[in-house]
Amino acid sequence: MIDSEDFNLTTTELFQQALSQSQEQHYILRLYIAGTTLQSVTALQNIKKICEQHLQGRYELEVIDIYQQTEDAIAENIVAVPTLIKKLPMPLQKIIGNLSNTEKVLMGLNLVPKNIIGEESNEGFPSSS
Repeated sequence: MIDSEDFNLTTTELFQQALSQSQEQHYILRLYIAGTTLQSVTALQNIKKICEQHLQGRYELEVIDIYQQTEDAIAENIVAVPTLIKKLPMPLQKIIGNLSNTEKVLMGLNLVPKNIIGEESNEGFPSSS
């Protein structure tokens, strides 16, 4: 049920509320890579940095090389690498690319409310229309 007080929250209060909720959740992530290609290595470095800064002690990161574990990639319908999959908390989310756009990754992991990012600019984000 929606509390009537929720309608009076400012953007800052909504951000703080979302942040406090995300600080309690444990994240299970899978990163699909293709060997030691530049994109794969960059994605691994980027997600490790993001996890240590924003999820320290609250995440599991499994790295799967599609060259060595092809069946896993097929089972997850991986069509491009690198691909990060957020298994938990729900909903499941896939992020494709080298994960260099930190804001987009944080949004995909639900660590930053979607209405906070892009208020000033939607550059680099898909349109909702």
